[in-house]
Amino acid sequence: MITRLPVGHPDVAAVLREYFDDIVSRYHGRQATGEEIDKAQADEPSEHVDPFFVSRQGNEIVGCVGVVSTEPGTAELTRMFVKASARGNGWAARLLRAAEDAAREAGVHVMRLDTRSDLVEARALYARHGYQEVEPYGDRLYADHFFEKRLSVEAREQ
Repeated sequence: MITRLPVGHPDVAAVLREYFDDIVSRYHGRQATGEEIDKAQADEPSEHVDPFFVSRQGNEIVGCVGVVSTEPGTAELTRMFVKASARGNGWAARLLRAAEDAAREAGVHVMRLDTRSDLVEARALYARHGYQEVEPYGDRLYADHFFEKRLSVEAREQ
């Protein structure tokens, strides 16, 4: 089940902590310290992420994704995460679909995202779902790859 929650919700705070733990640990190639996770969360606040979705397997939150409006007709996908224990079960595709559907409903025609080279699974997911690699659209400290997808109304009806 995928549900929309406000970023200030306690369940969202918990899954975002896990998200930052995962990406910071992968970046360093070792388990991140609490201080490193705190710093990453402070450096990249999530208050502007809306809508924000979580996926639940039973009572456990196993993933999340958010959307940020960047300019009229354009939004950015962010905070895409599925716990390692839940990967390979289609959660990422379902979260991606929820984010895209919400963006379409808000009048977004172009979805963008950035990711790092070490997040190989993420890059493969985006390519499978129609995202094309594009030139960098911003100066991002931790971004190696930039993607974009044109969202169509027809895709929502499929």
